[in-house]
Amino acid sequence: MKLSTKGRYAVMAMVDLAARAQDGPVALAAIADSQEISLSYLEQLFAKLRRNGIVRSVRGPGGGYVLASLAGQTRISDIIVAVDEPIRTTRCSPGSARGCTGTSSRCATHDLWEELGNQIHLFLSSITLEDVCQRRVLGASGALHREAGLFAAVAE
Repeated sequence: MKLSTKGRYAVMAMVDLAARAQDGPVALAAIADSQEISLSYLEQLFAKLRRNGIVRSVRGPGGGYVLASLAGQTRISDIIVAVDEPIRTTRCSPGSARGCTGTSSRCATHDLWEELGNQIHLFLSSITLEDVCQRRVLGASGALHREAGLFAAVAE
């Protein structure tokens, strides 16, 4: 599974925007500087985010972008979908007559990778901008990693 820079940068920029929400409209130049993302690239991403109702633009002096909904109502999956970032874990395209192997059949591991993609989408749908801003993302998997580290330290 690969999430390209388009999806990652869109999420990074939206988290930055959400963190500054109380300050009013945020100029893309400010986000570009703080996140070290090209301004022209951000302009392309925010055009898609605006068209998909994730952000609103405010014109005039002091203008910029604001969240269209509260940070707690904006899911990470919505941001990724808005910038046309597919999260694909299989080689074949969904609904394609052509299978993973180049014929009309699927590879032996197709269902495994397809279900992984479904789980990734479910996970990203369960996380909001507010969760990321408040650092509430590391849940059970973080506890498992901490336990593994603890057990590894005890075993040494």
